Amino acid sequence: MNKTAPKPGYYGDLNPKAITISQYGEPLLAGVNRVAKIIEMLREMFGDVRIDLQTNGTMDFTDLNGLIDIAMVSLDTSNPKTYAKITGANKFHEVLENIENAVDMDCILTVRSVFLPGINDEELVELAKFLGDISVDEHFIQPCSVYRECLNDLLVLGFDVERSDSLFEYLKVVYNCSEFVRVVIPGCIKVVLDEIVKQLDDLSDLMFVKRNSIAREPPKIRREWKFVIE
Repeated sequence: MNKTAPKPGYYGDLNPKAITISQYGEPLLAGVNRVAKIIEMLREMFGDVRIDLQTNGTMDFTDLNGLIDIAMVSLDTSNPKTYAKITGANKFHEVLENIENAVDMDCILTVRSVFLPGINDEELVELAKFLGDISVDEHFIQPCSVYRECLNDLLVLGFDVERSDSLFEYLKVVYNCSEFVRVVIPGCIKVVLDEIVKQLDDLSDLMFVKRNSIAREPPKIRREWKFVIE
Protein backbone atom coordinates (compact mmCIF):
# COMPACT_ATOMS: atom_id res chain seq x y z
CA MET A 1 0.00 0.00 0.00
CA ASN A 2 1.23 3.48 -0.89
CA LYS A 3 1.75 5.26 2.43
CA THR A 4 3.18 8.49 1.10
CA ALA A 5 1.10 11.44 -0.03
CA PRO A 6 1.72 12.92 -3.47
CA LYS A 7 3.70 16.13 -3.66
CA PRO A 8 1.64 19.34 -3.47
CA GLY A 9 0.33 20.69 -6.73
CA TYR A 10 -2.22 20.13 -9.44
CA TYR A 11 -3.26 16.66 -10.61
CA GLY A 12 -5.68 15.78 -13.35
CA ASP A 13 -7.03 17.04 -16.65
CA LEU A 14 -5.64 20.22 -18.16
CA ASN A 15 -9.11 21.08 -19.48
CA PRO A 16 -11.20 20.40 -16.35
CA LYS A 17 -14.88 21.06 -15.77
CA ALA A 18 -14.43 20.86 -12.01
CA ILE A 19 -11.49 20.98 -9.60
CA THR A 20 -11.64 19.62 -6.06
CA ILE A 21 -9.37 21.08 -3.42
CA SER A 22 -8.70 18.25 -0.98
CA GLN A 23 -6.74 15.00 -1.23
CA TYR A 24 -4.53 13.52 1.45
CA GLY A 25 -5.17 15.89 4.31
CA GLU A 26 -7.02 19.00 5.32
CA PRO A 27 -6.50 21.74 2.70
CA LEU A 28 -7.31 24.58 5.11
CA LEU A 29 -4.19 23.76 7.11
CA ALA A 30 -2.40 25.75 4.43
CA GLY A 31 -4.39 28.78 5.57
CA VAL A 32 -7.59 30.23 4.15
CA ASN A 33 -5.72 33.09 2.47
CA ARG A 34 -3.37 30.61 0.78
CA VAL A 35 -6.30 28.51 -0.44
CA ALA A 36 -8.04 31.66 -1.72
CA LYS A 37 -4.93 32.61 -3.69
CA ILE A 38 -4.69 29.12 -5.19
CA ILE A 39 -8.35 29.26 -6.25
CA GLU A 40 -7.79 32.63 -7.92
CA MET A 41 -4.79 31.24 -9.82
CA LEU A 42 -6.76 28.15 -10.87
CA ARG A 43 -9.51 30.34 -12.27
CA GLU A 44 -6.95 32.41 -14.16
CA MET A 45 -5.56 29.19 -15.65
CA PHE A 46 -8.78 27.33 -16.37
CA GLY A 47 -11.46 30.01 -16.65
CA ASP A 48 -15.01 29.42 -15.42
CA VAL A 49 -14.28 26.03 -13.86
CA ARG A 50 -16.27 24.70 -10.90
CA ILE A 51 -14.23 24.77 -7.68
CA ASP A 52 -15.13 22.35 -4.88
CA LEU A 53 -13.67 22.38 -1.38
CA GLN A 54 -13.54 19.22 0.74
CA THR A 55 -12.83 19.90 4.39
CA ASN A 56 -13.19 18.31 7.82
CA GLY A 57 -14.86 21.53 8.94
CA THR A 58 -12.65 22.16 11.94
CA MET A 59 -11.61 25.57 10.57
CA ASP A 60 -13.72 28.47 9.40
CA PHE A 61 -13.79 28.83 5.61
CA THR A 62 -16.33 31.61 5.14
CA ASP A 63 -13.58 33.89 3.79
CA LEU A 64 -13.78 31.72 0.66
CA ASN A 65 -17.27 33.04 -0.03
CA GLY A 66 -17.60 33.88 -3.70
CA LEU A 67 -14.57 31.78 -4.61
CA ILE A 68 -15.92 28.23 -4.29
CA ASP A 69 -18.97 26.61 -5.85
CA ILE A 70 -19.39 23.65 -3.51
CA ALA A 71 -18.26 23.21 0.10
CA MET A 72 -18.35 19.62 1.33
CA VAL A 73 -17.86 19.22 5.07
CA SER A 74 -17.24 15.80 6.62
CA LEU A 75 -19.31 14.95 9.71
CA ASP A 76 -20.50 11.47 10.67
CA THR A 77 -22.38 12.04 13.91
CA SER A 78 -24.53 14.34 16.03
CA ASN A 79 -22.73 13.35 19.22
CA PRO A 80 -19.42 14.88 20.41
CA LYS A 81 -18.36 11.66 22.18
CA THR A 82 -18.88 9.58 19.04
CA TYR A 83 -17.11 12.24 16.99
CA ALA A 84 -14.07 11.99 19.28
CA LYS A 85 -14.08 8.19 19.02
CA ILE A 86 -14.24 8.25 15.22
CA THR A 87 -11.80 11.08 14.57
CA GLY A 88 -9.58 11.08 17.65
CA ALA A 89 -10.19 14.83 18.01
CA ASN A 90 -12.41 17.02 20.18
CA LYS A 91 -13.52 19.42 17.47
CA PHE A 92 -17.21 18.53 17.21
CA HIS A 93 -18.60 21.87 18.34
CA GLU A 94 -16.18 23.76 16.10
CA VAL A 95 -17.41 21.75 13.11
CA LEU A 96 -21.06 22.48 13.92
CA GLU A 97 -20.31 26.18 14.31
CA ASN A 98 -18.43 26.32 11.03
CA ILE A 99 -21.28 24.56 9.23
CA GLU A 100 -23.77 27.05 10.66
CA ASN A 101 -21.55 29.96 9.62
CA ALA A 102 -21.28 28.57 6.09
CA VAL A 103 -25.03 28.31 5.49
CA ASP A 104 -25.21 31.86 4.13
CA MET A 105 -22.25 31.44 1.77
CA ASP A 106 -22.88 31.81 -1.95
CA CYS A 107 -22.19 28.15 -2.72
CA ILE A 108 -23.78 24.74 -2.33
CA LEU A 109 -23.15 23.53 1.23
CA THR A 110 -23.02 19.75 1.54
CA VAL A 111 -22.38 17.76 4.70
CA ARG A 112 -20.85 14.40 3.92
CA SER A 113 -21.48 11.45 6.24
CA VAL A 114 -20.42 7.83 6.18
CA PHE A 115 -22.96 5.29 7.44
CA LEU A 116 -21.32 3.21 10.18
CA PRO A 117 -23.94 0.69 11.34
CA GLY A 118 -23.70 -0.02 15.03
CA ILE A 119 -21.95 3.31 15.60
CA ASN A 120 -23.91 6.20 14.10
CA ASP A 121 -27.30 4.85 12.91
CA GLU A 122 -29.53 7.01 15.08
CA GLU A 123 -27.03 9.84 15.22
CA LEU A 124 -27.15 10.30 11.44
CA VAL A 125 -30.88 10.93 11.69
CA GLU A 126 -30.32 13.43 14.50
CA LEU A 127 -27.67 15.10 12.38
CA ALA A 128 -30.10 15.27 9.44
CA LYS A 129 -32.63 17.05 11.67
CA PHE A 130 -30.01 19.63 12.63
CA LEU A 131 -28.92 20.14 9.03
CA GLY A 132 -32.51 20.59 7.93
CA ASP A 133 -33.19 23.10 10.70
CA ILE A 134 -30.31 25.34 9.62
CA SER A 135 -31.07 24.88 5.89
CA VAL A 136 -27.97 23.05 4.73
CA ASP A 137 -28.36 22.36 0.99
CA GLU A 138 -27.52 18.65 0.95
CA HIS A 139 -26.72 15.73 3.20
CA PHE A 140 -24.49 13.34 1.24
CA ILE A 141 -24.60 9.88 2.82
CA GLN A 142 -22.39 7.06 1.63
CA PRO A 143 -22.01 3.48 2.80
CA CYS A 144 -18.83 2.53 4.59
CA SER A 145 -16.02 0.76 2.79
CA VAL A 146 -13.43 -0.49 5.27
CA TYR A 147 -9.83 -1.37 4.57
CA ARG A 148 -8.87 -4.52 6.45
CA GLU A 149 -6.08 -2.63 8.19
CA CYS A 150 -8.70 -0.38 9.82
CA LEU A 151 -11.42 -2.95 10.54
CA ASN A 152 -10.37 -3.82 14.09
CA ASP A 153 -10.49 -0.18 15.13
CA LEU A 154 -14.10 0.06 13.95
CA LEU A 155 -15.08 -3.25 15.54
CA VAL A 156 -13.94 -1.92 18.90
CA LEU A 157 -16.41 0.96 18.44
CA GLY A 158 -19.26 -1.48 17.72
CA PHE A 159 -19.19 -1.53 13.92
CA ASP A 160 -21.58 -4.15 12.49
CA VAL A 161 -20.03 -5.70 9.37
CA GLU A 162 -23.11 -7.74 8.50
CA ARG A 163 -25.38 -4.70 8.49
CA SER A 164 -22.75 -2.72 6.60
CA ASP A 165 -22.98 -5.34 3.85
CA SER A 166 -26.74 -4.80 3.59
CA LEU A 167 -27.90 -2.35 0.95
CA PHE A 168 -31.30 -2.28 2.64
CA GLU A 169 -29.83 -1.08 5.96
CA TYR A 170 -28.06 1.74 4.16
CA LEU A 171 -31.16 2.79 2.23
CA LYS A 172 -33.24 2.70 5.41
CA VAL A 173 -30.96 5.27 7.05
CA VAL A 174 -30.96 7.37 3.87
CA TYR A 175 -34.76 7.34 3.84
CA ASN A 176 -35.04 8.27 7.53
CA CYS A 177 -32.65 11.18 7.06
CA SER A 178 -34.48 12.36 3.95
CA GLU A 179 -37.48 13.28 6.09
CA PHE A 180 -35.52 16.26 7.39
CA VAL A 181 -33.06 17.37 4.71
CA ARG A 182 -32.31 16.76 1.04
CA VAL A 183 -30.22 13.59 0.92
CA VAL A 184 -28.01 12.55 -1.97
CA ILE A 185 -26.18 9.26 -2.46
CA PRO A 186 -23.10 8.37 -4.54
CA GLY A 187 -23.82 8.20 -8.25
CA CYS A 188 -22.28 4.73 -8.52
CA ILE A 189 -24.69 3.45 -5.86
CA LYS A 190 -27.66 4.98 -7.66
CA VAL A 191 -26.70 3.43 -11.00
CA VAL A 192 -26.36 -0.02 -9.45
CA LEU A 193 -29.57 0.43 -7.45
CA ASP A 194 -31.53 1.40 -10.57
CA GLU A 195 -30.35 -1.77 -12.31
CA ILE A 196 -31.20 -3.94 -9.30
CA VAL A 197 -34.71 -2.49 -8.98
CA LYS A 198 -35.39 -3.27 -12.65
CA GLN A 199 -34.72 -6.94 -11.95
CA LEU A 200 -36.76 -7.28 -8.76
CA ASP A 201 -40.32 -8.57 -8.71
CA ASP A 202 -40.89 -7.07 -5.29
CA LEU A 203 -39.02 -4.13 -3.75
CA SER A 204 -39.01 -5.99 -0.43
CA ASP A 205 -36.38 -8.23 -2.05
CA LEU A 206 -33.92 -5.37 -1.49
CA MET A 207 -33.60 -6.74 2.03
CA PHE A 208 -31.57 -9.60 0.57
CA VAL A 209 -29.23 -7.55 -1.62
CA LYS A 210 -25.69 -7.49 -0.25
CA ARG A 211 -22.55 -5.51 -0.91
CA ASN A 212 -18.99 -6.16 0.20
CA SER A 213 -18.07 -3.44 2.68
CA ILE A 214 -14.54 -4.78 3.16
CA ALA A 215 -12.49 -2.90 0.58
CA ARG A 216 -9.23 -3.82 -1.07
CA GLU A 217 -6.18 -1.81 -0.17
CA PRO A 218 -6.23 1.52 -2.02
CA PRO A 219 -4.27 1.68 -5.27
CA LYS A 220 -1.46 4.11 -5.78
CA ILE A 221 -2.37 7.51 -7.12
CA ARG A 222 -3.01 7.12 -10.84
CA ARG A 223 -3.42 10.76 -11.74
CA GLU A 224 -0.34 12.39 -13.11
CA TRP A 225 1.21 15.32 -11.28
CA LYS A 226 1.10 18.37 -13.53
CA PHE A 227 2.57 21.39 -11.73
CA VAL A 228 2.88 23.19 -8.44
CA ILE A 229 0.89 26.34 -7.77
CA GLU A 230 3.09 28.97 -6.16
